[in-house]
Amino acid sequence: MPLTLKGIRKKFGKFELSIEEYTFLDKSYNVVLGPSGSGKTTTLRIISGLEYPDSGRIILDDEDITDLPPYKRNIGLVFQNYALYPHLTAYDNIAVPLKIKKMSREEIDKRIRRVAQILGISSELEKYPSQLSGGQQQRVAIARALVKEPKILLLDEPLSNLDAKIRIEVRGFLKDLQRELEMTVIHVTHDQEEAMAVADNIMLLNNGRIVQSGKPTEIYRKPKDIFVFGFIGHSNMLPAELLGVEGAELVGFRPEDARLVRSGGVLSGKVKRVQYLGAYKLVDVEVTNGKIVQVRVTPNEDWKEGEPAGIEIPRSSLILFKDGVSVQA
Repeated sequence: MPLTLKGIRKKFGKFELSIEEYTFLDKSYNVVLGPSGSGKTTTLRIISGLEYPDSGRIILDDEDITDLPPYKRNIGLVFQNYALYPHLTAYDNIAVPLKIKKMSREEIDKRIRRVAQILGISSELEKYPSQLSGGQQQRVAIARALVKEPKILLLDEPLSNLDAKIRIEVRGFLKDLQRELEMTVIHVTHDQEEAMAVADNIMLLNNGRIVQSGKPTEIYRKPKDIFVFGFIGHSNMLPAELLGVEGAELVGFRPEDARLVRSGGVLSGKVKRVQYLGAYKLVDVEVTNGKIVQVRVTPNEDWKEGEPAGIEIPRSSLILFKDGVSVQA
């Protein structure tokens, strides 16, 4: 179901969230991304009804839901800490919203069994939260949100409490779930790698404003300004004159777009640091005026600290900036 925010304003002290108009993609995986304090969670709470905007409207499937209380919005919300009741079994935790709606015992059981099967937790229903792993607790929290059969599922930093390996597994599971159920999902995170991995579309916030939105590849390869370029992925930024580029003040490029050579290149310097990351290495090269350039190389390339290195950068890979905004090369 399409969800549109129109003229949303919300002020807390000196901070103000301001969204002129934005529509989340229907039946897609939408991510609201940004640094701490950018307005991500406030946006989510306004959509869910836990916060009321100072002005503006929230339109869901052509219906104005701005003044509806949370329980009438038909929106599922999964909190960062899962918010499970420790004294209730997984089954009873999932049943809570259905009992509030005063559904029959038979209908409640039918819905719980169905959603548990989809989420792969049918065998965990009689366990208490303390007996479940972090990933299982999260699935119970998602089941509780889905059992209401909501039009939209909101996820507030859903992976932040999981360790690295489980995080990768669960983010794949969430994307698969969205595809299977053809739901509209809005997922809030500060983790740009997480956002890039799951999103069909990203809304990038900074200081309460949308700075860019679009597909992950668009934001990564065509950032609108220096903030977007620096926030998404690894990046290098150098004065334009250092690379002989005219019509710009600064030039950016990604570590994977550059290449290290033993001699020559448009830049030269000394290897300062080598980080081995399994599938690749990140090599930090100190160039003119002590500036560090990061280059991604294969794990088999043998570079040692202190040795000279040249850097080749295709002109087509450069992103030019003037007055902080990207300009056409």
